[in-house]
Amino acid sequence: MAIIDIDKWQEIFNSIRKHKLRTALTAFGVFWGIFMLVLLLGAGNGLKNSIEYSFKNDAINSIWLHRGTTSKSFNGLKEGRRIQFDNSDYDFLLNEFTHIEALTGRFYISGSNVTKYKDKALSFYTRAVHPGHKVLENTEVIKGRFINDRDLDLFNKVAVIGRVVRQDLMGDEDPIGKEIKIGDVVYTVVGEFFDSGGENEMRNIYVPITTAQKVYSGGDNIHQLMVAGGDLSAAEMAIMEEKIRIAMASRKQFDPEDRRALRVYNRAEDYQSFVSLFSAIDGIIWIVGIFSILAGVIGVSNIMLIIVKDRTKEIGIRKAIGATPMSIVSMILQESIFITGIAGYLGMLSGIGIIFAISGAEGEYFRHPNVDVGVIIFASAVLVVTGALAGLIPALQAARINPVVAMKN
Repeated sequence: MAIIDIDKWQEIFNSIRKHKLRTALTAFGVFWGIFMLVLLLGAGNGLKNSIEYSFKNDAINSIWLHRGTTSKSFNGLKEGRRIQFDNSDYDFLLNEFTHIEALTGRFYISGSNVTKYKDKALSFYTRAVHPGHKVLENTEVIKGRFINDRDLDLFNKVAVIGRVVRQDLMGDEDPIGKEIKIGDVVYTVVGEFFDSGGENEMRNIYVPITTAQKVYSGGDNIHQLMVAGGDLSAAEMAIMEEKIRIAMASRKQFDPEDRRALRVYNRAEDYQSFVSLFSAIDGIIWIVGIFSILAGVIGVSNIMLIIVKDRTKEIGIRKAIGATPMSIVSMILQESIFITGIAGYLGMLSGIGIIFAISGAEGEYFRHPNVDVGVIIFASAVLVVTGALAGLIPALQAARINPVVAMKN
């Protein structure tokens, strides 16, 4: 018994050759459906990657507190008061919310303090922070260390510089132990960091917040507070956000409902909204793709019905000389699966080829588009199933042909 029925495949190819244009147009419908599905999924992943990349810059499970101005009167205090943060607020959050992963304040050094090293003088951003800032900013220390509690306690004049700062100031020199001058103050470099947020983030210099408050006459002021929630869920982060708002309202004497007094940015909430949005977008893409494929499958089914009608007499003769209904069904199904499979795989390969060609794209709203292997496997299975479905009705119709009636036509 032959594994491959050569005669049957010769008949299939003869049928295709007789109707080249009709077959090509029908196959194009399947090609286009798979092609668009792969292209849409790849483009959707590119959009998703760009948004996810923007979240990689900072800890996703984090809450950022910004000082604001009251817009409501409260307990006899008029609106228009400027809310301020200080070291006691940092200590309060640290002691009150013991389950948080990390906490930091930021003190921004005012003015354009030029950073000098040897004969070079360049402008960089300087942020005064707590050790917890490393977690909040997803900072990766690649040499040396980050700021620690001992630096805060001793008001150490140490600095952790970004990779771009090191490249621009020191070239290939090892930065650890080198002295740089920020404004009129000399700092010893104790670490170098990498930040996935890009070059702008690596143009930063971090110094201990207590040192900056003392050196730059900041008193105990803090310009911004940031909290990392670790493994807390989005719902738990929302609860913590509200608790922090109420606690700070009590400390600073403003209405808890006054959103302008304390501006709170919950990144966990934003990320959850992003995940929900892209789940919906993925669903829409699959619906559009599946319906595009179905349109092509219907076209294949229609052409197979026409082929069965054209070959009615031939099928009748086959049955008269002993061909079984199953052999007739298998012949029609094979032709349907063959047309669908070839057209679909060409569409899939074309879509993957285009996605691969632009996979290196890096834009604000489009980054590294790709197609998952699972999608390719699923699409392959869809091609086989849809090809079989497209030929099923024509095949059953062919199997029901009466040989006597067929040969009279």
